[in-house]
Amino acid sequence: MGKEGRSPRILVSNDDGVDAPGIVALAEELSRIGDVTTVAPSRERSAAGHSLTLDVPLRATRLSDTTFSVDGTPTDCVLLAVRTLLPELPDILVSGINRGPNMGHDITYSGTVAAAMEGTILGIPSIAVSMDRRIDGAYDYSFAATVARRVAEMVLERGLPEGALLNVNVPNIPAAEVRGARLARLGKQVYEDAVVQNTDPRGRFYYWIGGQETTWAIESDTDFAAVDAGYVSITPIHLDLTDYATLKKLESWPRDDIVPAAQGGTGPDAGKHEEEPSS
Repeated sequence: MGKEGRSPRILVSNDDGVDAPGIVALAEELSRIGDVTTVAPSRERSAAGHSLTLDVPLRATRLSDTTFSVDGTPTDCVLLAVRTLLPELPDILVSGINRGPNMGHDITYSGTVAAAMEGTILGIPSIAVSMDRRIDGAYDYSFAATVARRVAEMVLERGLPEGALLNVNVPNIPAAEVRGARLARLGKQVYEDAVVQNTDPRGRFYYWIGGQETTWAIESDTDFAAVDAGYVSITPIHLDLTDYATLKKLESWPRDDIVPAAQGGTGPDAGKHEEEPSS
């Protein structure tokens, strides 16, 4: 239940577009546990990352009582939903279900994860949900939607630490073959053939980013390994990107060499100035 015994208010978004089968399945499943409002891009905005639209005005179109289409990025959608479109702050945000995984370094590009990041920044417990690819290109989102609902129920009951979100990836195999759920860290991807170069009819080069599937380093405790072994992977992501171990190491660096004391630093000569030449 939501606060004060009422049904939870659930905000749903994605980066595949407001009509994508994944978000439709997600909203339908989450409506079993709360009041769902969908605010999503009007078209596919995959790999939009955590970007805001600042150079052109945005338009939000009400498609139904509970669905809005926004001609912007996933981050735009969440910000508009919370600041203008919704009467109250949602109890939870669920982004997805993405067509394709968002694991390892991909989370830095993912619009699906970015929507959850924006929700986290705005103080909303947030989850990003993605489904792995299959060679034949087939997707059945029903099981992934059930996983999303169950994780959402746990988050609504237990909450999340401030600044943290959950990144969930579901293997694209029959539900009966899924072996369970694993907590996992982000894996490391290998982008060997991520850019394809070709020639146009006029002999000029052009480039296509994302022309090949990436591979990943073989490490047993990662999100890649979990999904590859038939498990749902759950990775907590924190928005504090500070590397505290390196921060500690940097304490020994001679910072006075970066900003000399005579220019306002804090070294032993701070505050001292060369004497003005006498006239």
